[in-house]
Amino acid sequence: MHNSEKGIFQRTTLLFGEDKMQLLAQKKVIVFGVGGVGSWCAESLVRSGIVHLTLVDFDKVCESNVNRQLHATTKTIGQFKVEVLKSRLLEINPNALITAIQQVYNADTHDYFNMESYDFIVDAIDSLVSKMHLIRMATKTDAIFISSMGAALKLDPSKIKVAEFWKVRGCPLAYIIRKRIRKGDLPAKPFLCIYSEELLENKGQPFSVESDLPTVDEYGIRKAVTNGTVAHITAIFGFTIAGLIIQAVYNETNQQE
Repeated sequence: MHNSEKGIFQRTTLLFGEDKMQLLAQKKVIVFGVGGVGSWCAESLVRSGIVHLTLVDFDKVCESNVNRQLHATTKTIGQFKVEVLKSRLLEINPNALITAIQQVYNADTHDYFNMESYDFIVDAIDSLVSKMHLIRMATKTDAIFISSMGAALKLDPSKIKVAEFWKVRGCPLAYIIRKRIRKGDLPAKPFLCIYSEELLENKGQPFSVESDLPTVDEYGIRKAVTNGTVAHITAIFGFTIAGLIIQAVYNETNQQE
């Protein structure tokens, strides 16, 4: 740990100890999608002592992101999400090694990310097809893989849960992914998901979890029908993922002692 970091992480070190902080600083994490869930996850990781962090997202901040995404403000609209978030994270820890990749994840770009080099892989992307591909490929690596299910149309934080993929219940997105993923290669190993059984209604348009409907953005990416979302739910999803990663490192060091 750099001398300049000791003050920043003083409270965390009191809980973890120096050896565990050093181990946290060695772990490599990649976050696919830095929107409502991924942005909060990334910030929590850096504030907890993760140094090696890769951010992946092709999108720019838009006005409708401001209600729930960490890096989205009226001043950052139009800027690339990964670059805005990287700048913010470096303000927290200037010694962090943040890699910003302005790229979409899909079957064509998969090899670019060298996922085998990471200790943790986080799925916080929206595209259903890309999400299924990431699940299949990430579970083939030695990394711990964690996936966010649908965070839209939720209000009650007490209903947010963690479960293994095949045991998630009450989440329409997880249901559709399981139904479709059975038609091809199954995940190579178990992995945890963050989800909520709560499902409220949109006011003004119907709910949809489909991400391959004929709605195309400026990049030619098919996007999901817009569903209502709020900051405290997406943040708790992201914080929960970060918490699972930090806890995994903590438990790993405990086993070594």
